[in-house]
Amino acid sequence: MKGNIVVGQSGGPTAVINSSVAGVYAAAKKIGVKKVYGMVHGIQGFLADNLCDLDEYLDNETGVELLKRTPSAFLGSCRFKMPKIEGNEEVYEKVFEIMEKHDIECLFYAGGNDSMDTVKMLSDYAAAHNKPQRFMGVPKTIDNDLPITDHCPGYGSAAKYIATSLKEVIRDNSSFGVEKPTILIVEIMGRNAGWLAAAAALAKDVDCEGVDAIYLPERTFDMDAFMAKVKDLAARKSSVVMVVSEGIKVADGRYVCELVNADVAVDAFGHKQMSGTAAYLAQEIAAETGLKTRAIEFSTLQRAATHLASLTDINEAFQVGYDALLAAEEGKTGMMITLDRNGNDPYQCGTSVYDIHAIANVERTVPDEWITEDGCGLNDNYEKYARPLIMGELQPLFVNGTPRHLVRK
Repeated sequence: MKGNIVVGQSGGPTAVINSSVAGVYAAAKKIGVKKVYGMVHGIQGFLADNLCDLDEYLDNETGVELLKRTPSAFLGSCRFKMPKIEGNEEVYEKVFEIMEKHDIECLFYAGGNDSMDTVKMLSDYAAAHNKPQRFMGVPKTIDNDLPITDHCPGYGSAAKYIATSLKEVIRDNSSFGVEKPTILIVEIMGRNAGWLAAAAALAKDVDCEGVDAIYLPERTFDMDAFMAKVKDLAARKSSVVMVVSEGIKVADGRYVCELVNADVAVDAFGHKQMSGTAAYLAQEIAAETGLKTRAIEFSTLQRAATHLASLTDINEAFQVGYDALLAAEEGKTGMMITLDRNGNDPYQCGTSVYDIHAIANVERTVPDEWITEDGCGLNDNYEKYARPLIMGELQPLFVNGTPRHLVRK
């Protein structure tokens, strides 16, 4: 590769998205790329020519290792939707002008569905106008909803945090309930895919009975059936812990969070910003049963907990970044790196490249056959799929009692 490269991050951060940047950087240095730029706040920052030189932060092994232990998006993220090409050619020409200005030969973009759409449109524009620059997608999303790839970097660490935190809140909730049962409703992210909420199933082990029910957006939410389930559990147990995905919907298609607030905000891509599902359900339970009921939202904690990241996830995030650079060196463009599972015992996973057009704007949900018949849990198929993804730990670098992170100046 004769020119320079640029790497950017987009969408919701994860505990391991920085490992993918480290992977791109490490591979670039290995093959002798002259300069590795970072987009400051994704494609939105790039359009403003806002770049940083990664050599200033990663010119030694300590910098790379610290970056792998740093949560969120080190380069800064964005939720910027590229306009349709037709009628907006000046926006795309601006991208190529900046690439030419900095002698950038290839652009790498780490993100989820919407970010892959950006890669698709940029590569399509390049192909239509005979531009030599190349564009590669690096998968990232805690939602785990990208198609083709077996799983997405970021998911394993979020699942590990969810399962670990649930084991802890189950213990906490079980401390009470002497006179009356205590009900705890835990809300987990994931939008229209239930992968994150499904991770609650991983809390069950020899030292923990697990949660009492898991409600995924893949199944229609029935308030009457839910309330009957709560009453049945409360009649038999002193502590009840139930998990709901933020994206569960009732039969008429409304999100449960819209039952209390119909005016839900949307982002640049038209995605509704969901919150309040657990609080609404807890309020309804308390009103109908009189039982002590609490609601918890893990919220952004589930995507920022690098101190509890999965080593498997960190390594795979690094690898997809590394292999994206190698694929670009071979001349690939308009592609995304996928993770391909080769076995569970022992767990083995490789990578390949796949056409971005089959991935962008496609949402993969939890297979129906992995959901229990009553719609309130996951079976062993999910356990076999997800357990390997949360294995291993990477010790944070503690300074003055807290983890040390790499911070952009």
